[in-house]
Amino acid sequence: MSEQAENKSKQPILVAAGVAVLTALAGGFATRIGEWYRALDKPDWNPPDWLFAPAWTLIYALAVMAAVLGWRAARSNGERAWLASLFFVNVVLNVAWSFLFFTLQRPDWALAEALTLFLSVVALIVFLARFKPLAAGVLVPYLFWVGFATFLNYEIVRLNGPFG
Repeated sequence: MSEQAENKSKQPILVAAGVAVLTALAGGFATRIGEWYRALDKPDWNPPDWLFAPAWTLIYALAVMAAVLGWRAARSNGERAWLASLFFVNVVLNVAWSFLFFTLQRPDWALAEALTLFLSVVALIVFLARFKPLAAGVLVPYLFWVGFATFLNYEIVRLNGPFG
């Protein structure tokens, strides 16, 4: 394999990993675990704070894998454009949830947004399943995590609302 071809084959990995790191940094920047958050009533089954970073790290790694597998399996530039667009929407929604919940301290708005985030993961899975089922499959833990987080968000709103 020529050096140019080898670099081209690494490009999707580097781009997807870079986007994942930037997403994690942006979400982390918007997430302030302070007195406001600590004062919220949470359900007994709320995970400990330390669990969220490793969970998101695994999810981002799986999303990178799904993006690369999907990119390489795409049959046309049109499919690649759709894939990139679906991931872009997902990234924006992912970061927006942290901003709404923690920065604006609006769990109620974050709950509505979390449902949209959940649907964006479903859209990615359905799209990828058409031409790379493995890529779709590695996103299933992300779907479960967002579903769990949405239900946790709902419980926080129920226990603490109204907000604003």
